[in-house]
Amino acid sequence: MAQNLIIVESPAKAKTIEKYLGAGYEVIASMGHLRDLPKKTMGVDIENNFEPKYQIMPERKELVKKLTQLSKTADRIYLATDPDREGEAISWHIANILKIDETEPCRVTFNEITKNAVTQAMKAPRAIDLDLVDAQQARRILDRIVGYKLSPFLWKKIRKGLSAGRVQSVTVKMICDREDEINAFNPEEYWTIDAEFMTEEKKKFVSRLYGKNGKKLEIHDGETAGNILSELKNSDISVKSVKKSVKKRYAYPPYSTSTLQQDASRKLNFTSRKTMSVAQALYEGVEIEGKGLLGLITYMRTDSLRVSQEAVQAAKDYTLQNIGKEYYPDKPNVYKKKGAATQDAHEAIRPTYIDLEPDKIKSSLTNDQYKLYKLIWNRFLSSQLKPALFDVLTVEVEAAGETAVYNFRTSAQNMKFDGCMKFYLSPDEEEDDKVKIPPVSDGDPLTLSEVNDKQNFTTPPSRYTEASLIKALEEKGIGRPSTYAPTIFTILSREYIEKDGKVLKPTQLGALVTDVMKKSFQNIVDETFTANMEEDLDSIESGKAWKEVLGEFYKGFQEELSKADETVEKTPEVTDVICEKCGANMIIKSGKFGKFLACPNYPECKTTKPLVKEIEDIPCPKCGNKILERKSRTGKIFYGCEKYPECDFASWDKPTGKHCEKCGSYMVVKKYQRGGKEYCSNEACELSAPKPKAKAAAKKSTAKKTTKKKSTKE
Repeated sequence: MAQNLIIVESPAKAKTIEKYLGAGYEVIASMGHLRDLPKKTMGVDIENNFEPKYQIMPERKELVKKLTQLSKTADRIYLATDPDREGEAISWHIANILKIDETEPCRVTFNEITKNAVTQAMKAPRAIDLDLVDAQQARRILDRIVGYKLSPFLWKKIRKGLSAGRVQSVTVKMICDREDEINAFNPEEYWTIDAEFMTEEKKKFVSRLYGKNGKKLEIHDGETAGNILSELKNSDISVKSVKKSVKKRYAYPPYSTSTLQQDASRKLNFTSRKTMSVAQALYEGVEIEGKGLLGLITYMRTDSLRVSQEAVQAAKDYTLQNIGKEYYPDKPNVYKKKGAATQDAHEAIRPTYIDLEPDKIKSSLTNDQYKLYKLIWNRFLSSQLKPALFDVLTVEVEAAGETAVYNFRTSAQNMKFDGCMKFYLSPDEEEDDKVKIPPVSDGDPLTLSEVNDKQNFTTPPSRYTEASLIKALEEKGIGRPSTYAPTIFTILSREYIEKDGKVLKPTQLGALVTDVMKKSFQNIVDETFTANMEEDLDSIESGKAWKEVLGEFYKGFQEELSKADETVEKTPEVTDVICEKCGANMIIKSGKFGKFLACPNYPECKTTKPLVKEIEDIPCPKCGNKILERKSRTGKIFYGCEKYPECDFASWDKPTGKHCEKCGSYMVVKKYQRGGKEYCSNEACELSAPKPKAKAAAKKSTAKKTTKKKSTKE
């Protein structure tokens, strides 16, 4: 039996650490939490000063038995769960279960899973940080109270099955508010004028009108734009000034959790949940050919931009040896995050071994791991380099007409030193600057080659994407690095919001719930209140009494809840579907066989309809009418024409609206575990989905062989 027992969260992490420590250590995974609040009851005694009632999770009972047995024979037990609040709480729960003295040095943490980091951490164990534990407990209990108190309220006032959460509710409200802004937006007209000028050497360049008589000019109607065009055609044109300058583009800092999620969304099209899942695997350890199990990145839940001195030195050595001394700054770049809420408990996200270039280990990584690792590696190395340098040329042109002098300006830039941009470009920088300006000097005469005016309208604010929503949440101080991904996943799965391509839109249900919450629980959905609550919860880490924080919140929350229960009437879910008999907007109701549409004027009007989802912009391949998403008797989704039974079109796979380039049949999307793929619906076409018979036959054959082997052994 091993002399020392180390308990971590995941099997991958356990395997990596065991490799580094070798003989004398047994590393086992707790698989996350072993103890938690009960699933079916609140599990918090509010009257007894918010005392939690923890219990061993049913699915962990066998594991707890195993850990208990191992702990009895181990000389020492080390708790090496993740280095954050959640990890500290998991260690505390394990200590309680195994009767480990939490004040004794039993806790070890490391920001990266490398041999040096692990061995150094094992030399300096510490006691469990109870302030961190209390900070996690306070969040867990607060969210449990909000969820268990608000959900029954929503059941009573809207419909059963709804749920509400502290951070989720304000996030849905932000998305609904943005949709309201878009719907209320009134576009304003404005006009732009672009002119193509020609030099005496017959070289051309385009410039935009920006001023009149040296002052900024705004054009709001076509008549004014037309008058300017007429005057420009008979104007005297010359170069007013030519200015040359050098612009620096400084490096972006290494990733924090939120900036990694944002960039992975924009550059790799990863959801925030997928980003964190792939990053977790990179952190815990990947089998690298010729090197064994290695943790490839530092801990991925962080809001810090700090980098260790060892990592800075490693980046410097790599740069001098592989890139060139002209790329490394005179002093290392140092980054500090704005805002008091930054915890700075860990480093920024960076590669653990800078010499493990992404392309060198590509064959050992999955495609997703390679993409994310390369993004992290490039961003970190870029963060340590000198700024990029650009030669900037700005040309001012004057066109003197009969009534005024019109001012044009154009700029172009040319990179003279790539610096930090050698390894990382922001999404905005990935497009090349295509503006070209021929050689010109002050006072050079120009002729007007072409001039065009264009009508434009101001646009409403954009809908949130996962990337922009995470950025907004961070800027407003709502949630923390570990909450962004699960928050977005939760409100999507609860159908409070939906994805339309990359953008997020509120569903009718989300808008209805938000409307009720705004009227009755202003604090819960208020961004400032939620941000202040986050700061109060963070202050527990510095020693503030956690039950005091809960008490302050609960007093106001209970008052709002009592008032809302008395004043808010039941609100039905109103749809856009019109009742054919009386013209009212139908509402959603629940019955014995699920949800359905009903007329709100019952019992005067008893019209009901099945609840179906319309597939927008994709006509029925047979008759051209709308396609509806329906459910079979077994609950399986299929797609059928709204004119059934007149039109008998039906498909298990969703039509795309496109036609096959080979046979002309309609195309469908076939869903698989890792996404969807387009195929021709005509089974006889070479572009149709592959037949599953071969795979099924192979599985049957394998099953028969396995059965024979087993019977032989028996």
